[in-house]
Amino acid sequence: MNDTFQRWGTIVLAAGQGKRMRSSLPKVLHPLAGRPMVRHVVEAAREAGFRRCVVVVGPEAKALRAALGDSVVFAVQPESLGTADAVAKAKEALGDAEHVLVLNGDVPLITAETLTTLARTHEERSADLSFLTAQVTGPGEYGLVRRDGDGRVIGVVEATERDAAEGATAEINAGQYCFRASWLWERLSAVPPSSGGEYYLTLLVATAVDERATLVPVSAQADEVRGINDRAQLAEAEALLRQRINRRHLLAGVSLTDPATTYIDAGVTIGRDSVIEPNTYLRGRTSIGEACHIGPDSTLRDATVGDRCRIVSSTVEESTLEEEVEAGPYSHARPGSYLCAGVHVGNFAEIKSSRLGRGVKMGHFSYLGDAEVGDGTNIGAGTITCNFDGLVKHRTVIGRRAFIASDTMLVAPVSVGDGARTGAGSVVTKDVPAGALAVGAPARIVSAGRREQDVR
Repeated sequence: MNDTFQRWGTIVLAAGQGKRMRSSLPKVLHPLAGRPMVRHVVEAAREAGFRRCVVVVGPEAKALRAALGDSVVFAVQPESLGTADAVAKAKEALGDAEHVLVLNGDVPLITAETLTTLARTHEERSADLSFLTAQVTGPGEYGLVRRDGDGRVIGVVEATERDAAEGATAEINAGQYCFRASWLWERLSAVPPSSGGEYYLTLLVATAVDERATLVPVSAQADEVRGINDRAQLAEAEALLRQRINRRHLLAGVSLTDPATTYIDAGVTIGRDSVIEPNTYLRGRTSIGEACHIGPDSTLRDATVGDRCRIVSSTVEESTLEEEVEAGPYSHARPGSYLCAGVHVGNFAEIKSSRLGRGVKMGHFSYLGDAEVGDGTNIGAGTITCNFDGLVKHRTVIGRRAFIASDTMLVAPVSVGDGARTGAGSVVTKDVPAGALAVGAPARIVSAGRREQDVR
């Protein structure tokens, strides 16, 4: 675990509602590459080595608390009185931190590398205040950094106070700060209110200039410090983040046939020599092993896939596939499914809450729900486990090396023993003993040299 900045505390500002998102969902909870945007900020700080993290939230923040859980400490800002007020609300939770990193929950493209550079520069320069800047075209709502002839920062001009042309290239105050804690807490309460009654952290830059405190600007890439205020900006950030994610996998030995049409969430892991075909979506906590072939036109969500698997034009949700499993095209593993090594699932087959043993073959046009299938069993085309009686789901158990013929209906609860067989079109309503053959509708046991017996 990286604990580079043990004497530091991190504050993530996440109390704003983001009205321009036009959503009932708080702005920082809008998803970006499979995670709420605020999670990207927290994870970047954690990856850089900042362990003590306080997230400042509004009074109604149940969804935000649930999204971040106990990975952070929460501080409440009862009223929206600006960024300086929000930082003040986190003081008690930060305890005895010697330095404070302040981040915005709606700037999710910030990287661990940039945060490390900012904090290291702050320490090396023994700064009172350090902050990120960036060169952008069309600064919009950002404050502009003003420097003197020697390049020293002499202030920040807020958007409401400037008259610069909108398309001009300018240096902005990106809004990420490092403070020496003692300097911050002594001056925070002296920040004056704006005309709207809010207290802004940016005014501390002017305070540092006036006091001739050690003030250090640190340059960052413009794309990293993009704030998100509406859904158009969210979509732009999504595209940038996905490019970053795809490049990381490419450099790690994964082949993406068409990166522009490959959608990989931030929490996905992929082993080397795996190939991801176009129009494939890898969602949530999906983990893919080595030398797999996924796609085209496949969706995996919270799936665990072993080495050397092949999934073609299919969907896998909250399920596990061991090594050398083949699925598709047009198959669907629904939540709770477990496919052991060497399983083959063919066209238009669906599996739900079922376990298929090693080497099971399930060719096509079949449904297995709430079932357990033993090693080496063959499931014929059109087989269905009738698992729901209208009120309750029931289990079907099929033994090893069984042969379930085409169009068999298994009316649960029912079991088929090891080595047993069914005839095509059978409707099995009672248990089939090991080695027996069941045929008909309803199915009856056929034994060589004996009369037919009801299934028991």
